[in-house]
Amino acid sequence: MTRTVHCQLLDEELDGLAFQPWPGELGKRIFENISQKGWQQWLELQTMLINENRLSPLNPDHRAYLEREMEKYFFGGGAEKPAGYVPPED
Repeated sequence: MTRTVHCQLLDEELDGLAFQPWPGELGKRIFENISQKGWQQWLELQTMLINENRLSPLNPDHRAYLEREMEKYFFGGGAEKPAGYVPPED
């Protein structure tokens, strides 16, 4: 049976994550409050941040930056977009 959560990001009851996607307290908060759909949206933004800012997941400073942005994205009003980002038109 699929676990559902009230996704804080999307403000909807949606399928929850199958496992904690990040270590520590932040990962626990995400697991308890963010849906699979919300997590997927973060992964898309994270990929953009890594590519546009030329980040390396192996670099501790870059990982710390991504973790700060992840927390802002889910629980702090949104992460920053890369310089020059223009959202796609519908």
